[in-house]
Amino acid sequence: MTQFDYIASIKRTIASERDAVTELLSRLDTSALETACNLLMNCKGRVVVTGMGKSGHIGNKIAATMASTGSPSFFVHPAEAAHGDMGMITQNDVVIALSNSGESSEIITLLPLIKRLNIPLISLTGNDNSSLAKAANSHLNVGVSKEACPLDLAPSSSTTVALVMGDALAIALLEARGFTAEEFAFSHPGGSLGRRLLLKVKTIMHCGSQIPQVSETTSIKDALMEMTQKGLGMTTVLNKEGHLEGIFTDGDLRRTLDKGLDLQNTSVIDAMTTNFSSIHPEKLAAEALQVMEEKKINALVVVEQDQLVGVLNMHDLLRAGVI
Repeated sequence: MTQFDYIASIKRTIASERDAVTELLSRLDTSALETACNLLMNCKGRVVVTGMGKSGHIGNKIAATMASTGSPSFFVHPAEAAHGDMGMITQNDVVIALSNSGESSEIITLLPLIKRLNIPLISLTGNDNSSLAKAANSHLNVGVSKEACPLDLAPSSSTTVALVMGDALAIALLEARGFTAEEFAFSHPGGSLGRRLLLKVKTIMHCGSQIPQVSETTSIKDALMEMTQKGLGMTTVLNKEGHLEGIFTDGDLRRTLDKGLDLQNTSVIDAMTTNFSSIHPEKLAAEALQVMEEKKINALVVVEQDQLVGVLNMHDLLRAGVI
């Protein structure tokens, strides 16, 4: 049996889909695109995306992308819409309908209802003269000269081009709205990005009795006892008024040992670090990580209005999934 050249086939498919996207770029209808973007930007309701078969799968992804980038959106299956789900669509919405032929019967069935409700319609088809294209307020041609499939049957290049157009619309709206990374994180609270952009220092810091602290007259030996008990690799050092004067860390301990100081009789004030880094509790945990990495340190004191309110170390950030 002759070995099939899988790599050559894969390269042909990638090249074919690349060429289809290049063709799309060369024939963009700027007037139709401006109309579509203005309809979407001025939408007071939701962007409703619909499509059958493979176009439906692409439409689902377009709706998800828009929803996560500042354009509230959802997908409606056209067959279900004809049997009750049309009630999900309101006059404040904008409909995006995908159909390569522009003649999908399930979508064509909905056109009179969309028109009757005077709902703006944006179509993505490969046929400018199709029923769907002619009914649309803005028609975006996403047709391809051929599919990547050698039989020119399986939707491949056509679905890629439709997806690229959907992404392009979503990104254009994102940029026009000035959509921020923090806003993106609000729609992705469960992911690592959400944790990095939403989690604040006050949520994960050690506070109250968890804060390692000693007075400035405490011996280094007793300061080590406090560090060991609290397990954060450092302790804060307070003066007699209870104000933060410095911190004593594992690094300070090593320097103390190098100097040959008596741990029992030397006060921690003689070995502590006074030029320490701190952060505000309302700052993002990701900012705390940045400070630690820049300063090459493993812990930060948390200060608010010159008062010690907490302590944070690298392990806290690791447990919280910030790293």
